[in-house]
Amino acid sequence: MTTPSIRMFRRLEGLFCVYKPPGVHWKHVRDRIQTSLLEGINATPSQPLPQVVRFLAEPGGGKEGFTELTLSATSVPSLTNHPLVIGPEFKHIHVGVGHRLDAFSSGVLVLGVGNGNKALNDLYKTRVTRDYTLEGKFGIATDDFSHTGRIVEQSTYGHITQDKLERVLAMLQGANQKAMLMYSNMDMRSQEAYEMAVQGLLGPDGKSAPILTGLRCIRFQPPHFTLEVQCLNETQKYLRKILHEIGLELRSTAVCEGVRRTRDGSFTLQGALTRHHWTASDVMLAIQQYHASKKRSRSQTKGPTTEQRAVNTNSASQQNGTNEETAV
Repeated sequence: MTTPSIRMFRRLEGLFCVYKPPGVHWKHVRDRIQTSLLEGINATPSQPLPQVVRFLAEPGGGKEGFTELTLSATSVPSLTNHPLVIGPEFKHIHVGVGHRLDAFSSGVLVLGVGNGNKALNDLYKTRVTRDYTLEGKFGIATDDFSHTGRIVEQSTYGHITQDKLERVLAMLQGANQKAMLMYSNMDMRSQEAYEMAVQGLLGPDGKSAPILTGLRCIRFQPPHFTLEVQCLNETQKYLRKILHEIGLELRSTAVCEGVRRTRDGSFTLQGALTRHHWTASDVMLAIQQYHASKKRSRSQTKGPTTEQRAVNTNSASQQNGTNEETAV
């Protein structure tokens, strides 16, 4: 028998995204959401307890001090399935995590519940790009490429201009474009490669080295600057190292002050749940929106339905008949 808790769990199956704050490990985020979902599922009203017939004694009066025992059939609730007897219905649910973020980074973190973990694995294997915003600072080099690391070098940065920075970014992006073509394992002179490039599907075949598909500067206020990055197969440590290499190319040094993921596939910051909304009701609403967006994307990719084709055929035949009458 399907219980209210099971029905609620089925409504929670799917993908959703949250905003992971900096300084928090992704495991802590997952564990807190998992605990919140368990509390929400087990807090649903339980089904009425089944009734059983019991013969209960009733006090009766007797003569000369004798007590007469009287039994009566009474319907009472069965406590064998009471939550206080058997415990909560759900003791564990699996919440999977997609492309992870380290403790230093923040931004969009995609999670899956129930059968959504299969979709999470499919998302992990596809060639979806991810967007990041990188905050950098010129003039310092550290041992881990972040501003919290041990300083190993300091340098001047007054000679750096935005034009010089843009030229270095263009050089890096061109090198990564060549690497992406190399990892795609396709003949660039073939028709298939041309069609995939037009559709934006050209990418590395399987797991490859990190690749930057887009790189531009959106803020330049020396010594601080901000980059917007689109990439594949990246790690946050690799992105911090990119800022270090940019500083070296500009005959200076640079460290990363922040890494924030703004998009992971179709999941963006606008739909990410903040810490105060990591509840079962908010997660259920986010998953419902995810399923609705999937249905819309499927309907857009499909052609016209049978009814639409019939309407189009009838309209065409009527138009042909009108043209024939006009000709006569």
